[in-house]
Amino acid sequence: MNRKYYYIGMFLLLFGTSSCSDDDEPKGENNKPQEELSEEWYSGGKLGTSFNWTSSAFEQSTPAVDNDPVLAERFLSGEGFFEDIFVVKSAEPNAQRQGLGPLYLRNSCIACHPGYGHGRRQEKKYDSNTFGNGSMLVLTDRNDNFVTSLTGMPQTQAVYPFKAPVDETQIDLQWLHYTDEWNNKFPDGETYDLTYPEIKIPAEAFYVPLEVKGKPLDPADLVVRMESTIGIYGTGLLDAISAEDLKAEYINQEKHGVKHNPAIWANGDWASLYQNKWPKKFTYGLTRGPLQDGPGANAIWNITNVTRSDRRYHYMTETYARVASQDPDVQKEFYRYYPERKISGDVEKDIYDFLLAKDLPAEMSDDEFRDLMIWHRGLAVPAARNVDDPKVQRGKKLFNELGCATCHRPTWTTGDDDYDDPNGFFEKGSNVLPRYPHQKIWPYTDLIQHRLHMKNDIRTGWCRTTPLWGRGLSLKCTGAAERLHDCRAKTVIEAIMWHGSPESDARWTTEKFRKLSKDDRDAIVEFIESI
Repeated sequence: MNRKYYYIGMFLLLFGTSSCSDDDEPKGENNKPQEELSEEWYSGGKLGTSFNWTSSAFEQSTPAVDNDPVLAERFLSGEGFFEDIFVVKSAEPNAQRQGLGPLYLRNSCIACHPGYGHGRRQEKKYDSNTFGNGSMLVLTDRNDNFVTSLTGMPQTQAVYPFKAPVDETQIDLQWLHYTDEWNNKFPDGETYDLTYPEIKIPAEAFYVPLEVKGKPLDPADLVVRMESTIGIYGTGLLDAISAEDLKAEYINQEKHGVKHNPAIWANGDWASLYQNKWPKKFTYGLTRGPLQDGPGANAIWNITNVTRSDRRYHYMTETYARVASQDPDVQKEFYRYYPERKISGDVEKDIYDFLLAKDLPAEMSDDEFRDLMIWHRGLAVPAARNVDDPKVQRGKKLFNELGCATCHRPTWTTGDDDYDDPNGFFEKGSNVLPRYPHQKIWPYTDLIQHRLHMKNDIRTGWCRTTPLWGRGLSLKCTGAAERLHDCRAKTVIEAIMWHGSPESDARWTTEKFRKLSKDDRDAIVEFIESI
């Protein structure tokens, strides 16, 4: 558990031997500031900020959790579901975390979110068993339609005797160099490097036929992209931003000429809502609404295929079930590993029915899921660092002057935070989950999608503005510091320059940035690393 390392970090911080903070950062008993600081230090507001800058900075609970003994206890329980490895029930019948498979992407959540942060860049090959590889495949046709014979996040792992839908050993991942119109050079001569991933998967790597909406897909028309996980700290605070305030941001940007994704917003109002009710806030593609049915609530099911009471079925396609049920290798071993599924005696039918069953036992209890969501919603944001440093202040001023804050909106004030739960586990307005009403927070995101028109871009080209808070601690907390949706940017400078495509919505800010002096560019970088 992270508490052990938290208190070690506190000791080192107090006695000045830790490298986790600069000398001018606030210090005090229990890692809290000794005197009142300006509001900017409190990235997550008074209820959502942790003054911890050690390698466990992303793992801390919020004051809203710490101030409630029940929430604090359940937070630690929920943390276990994030950190522990799930296992195959038939292989380890007495293990605590059972239910992995029959298909899956990872066997634990922390495998994708090292240190609770952004996934790491995979340099040489796509290997989902590499700890920290938060990358997921995105497979579409040339019109951005998902390959529907595979799950939305294609699975590359399977529990014996089943076989993975995609054989990841045949995935070819290469990082290619990109030269922009400025020859990757600033006017003063300083250079930067730009690389992007290119992924190729041969037809023989697929266990199932490639189909889009029931129609065969020519392998030559297959498009493969990659998305990496983002940091999960502070997501409860983003969930606490009211629908009314988010709508006002869309209206304000539209009034100033910003073009929005017509699938999300059109003609002054929502073009679509999550389950026809809630604004979409989460994931790069804005596919999720309230956090209580957001990426984490979904991932604990579809990444590991662990069932629960509201999802008593596998993350699975009918195409896969049909192919696997007819596979002689699977038929030969199926009853040995799933003797309870010998229902009809027709092995093909029993396999097919098992894979598509809607009444499977719940492998994660309702209480366990509630603990997970208390933990998820209870993760704090690290306090900002070096806020009063003159160079950081100059970087902040330039950040705003250049227009970066147009999309990376610095602050929001949360609403009443009664929270919504599409899954029905949490009563609206109760105190079962940690709440963050009326907090001024500093996430540096507008929660809106924009387009950067990068080489081998994200699917559809529309990508939600990623929060910048805490990212300066990524190297310390996760062992890597890559940015952008597929880890293509190794540094802040590279991330900024990837915004500079001629058609990019942020082109104008990038043009201004590249004309700055090196000292001013470095000041902006230092500011971004401090927030």
